[in-house]
Amino acid sequence: MPKLEWSSKSDNLKSGGSLITESILFPGPDDKNPARVENRLILGDNLRVMNALLGEYEGKLDLIYVDPPFFTNKGYPARVGRGEDSRKPEEWQLAEGYPDQWDDLDSYLDMLYPRLKLMHRLLSPTGSLYLHLDWHANSYARILLDEIFGYENFRNEIIWTYHGPSPIRTAFNRKHDTILFYTKTDDYVFNVDDIRIPYAPNTVATFKSSKKAGFGKVPDLERGKVPEDWWYFPVVARLHQERTGYPTQKPERLLERIILASTNPDGLVADFFCGAGTTGTVANRLNRRFILSDLQNRAIITSRSRLVLKNQELGENRAELEGPALPVYLQREEGRMEFPLKSPEEMGFPEISIEAGVIHLPPELVPNVDYWEVDPDWQGKVFRSRYQAVRPLRKGDLPSSMILPETGGKICLRIVLISGEQIQQVLN
Repeated sequence: MPKLEWSSKSDNLKSGGSLITESILFPGPDDKNPARVENRLILGDNLRVMNALLGEYEGKLDLIYVDPPFFTNKGYPARVGRGEDSRKPEEWQLAEGYPDQWDDLDSYLDMLYPRLKLMHRLLSPTGSLYLHLDWHANSYARILLDEIFGYENFRNEIIWTYHGPSPIRTAFNRKHDTILFYTKTDDYVFNVDDIRIPYAPNTVATFKSSKKAGFGKVPDLERGKVPEDWWYFPVVARLHQERTGYPTQKPERLLERIILASTNPDGLVADFFCGAGTTGTVANRLNRRFILSDLQNRAIITSRSRLVLKNQELGENRAELEGPALPVYLQREEGRMEFPLKSPEEMGFPEISIEAGVIHLPPELVPNVDYWEVDPDWQGKVFRSRYQAVRPLRKGDLPSSMILPETGGKICLRIVLISGEQIQQVLN
């Protein structure tokens, strides 16, 4: 088979590495010594993160969806304001999102190649990889995947098509992405009946009106059909209930189809460029376990907030429908600076008070807060987030007070500001 070669291509992969747990979201009674540390949300360079996961997960991941930088050579800021006019970008409140800038194509391939090789090692024998790119680099990536996975394990080139404005006036508008679907072996999970869609109304009408339709082959119109390899889903900019403000966020329906097709309930899904956390949000809703990682602190903040919001939406029905929320371990790669935590005083705000078991955020602090959480039995090391309050994505106010049950322990409060900075205060 032909291979893609460039001057700096190397088969040498970094080895070793470990992960440190910073906090646990939705901690359970056995969170101090869990049988398996899933789900995970990891801050760090995914090359080091995947190396750290090899010892426990080599050959065990059921699905990897990966949406890396596209080689666009642009920077992508995140929108962090609420209630802004989408038609007036000059008024948007922005923060650092992620860069997609490279010295040249070689440096981009130097990033992508070793990561794809590690993903191949992490996949189970029945596992699948979906690599999401666009016209900038998808042709190069396919040759790399043929080399790593084998040409015979290519399954689909999926086209995700969408609408939207475009500044292009010298060519046809570029309105699709490419998702390359490969499997580890020829024995893989594909739940065909879980992804069927209704036949088009005109197709149903045709078969009802003529016995000759379909050259005598009548499909099961009630069961529906398997989708083609081109999919139309609106971009997130048109989905107000999903939009987080994180750049290049993907729609939940796109990930839902992929996860339903290529995993079974309780399967293990990974996304090593997790961005806005769509993969984890959908996997959690579909009763799959997940491992998410990203190099950007903003991505980890956004992903965590979405998981909390989804849990709050389910509310009292969660226990009945899906059972209690499973713990999510917030981790970082060893050697990486800890999540920076400052005191309210360092950030220019008064200290937070607690009166008769109720925590009150100072009024001048509330407009700056995106998310806050409480560990009611703080032990001084791993933060166990049992109670959370999140600013809604679209409408509504951030809860500025919280009633806590008596625990007798120290109460520790953590706050994430809209700017991305974080505050910690021990209340007693």
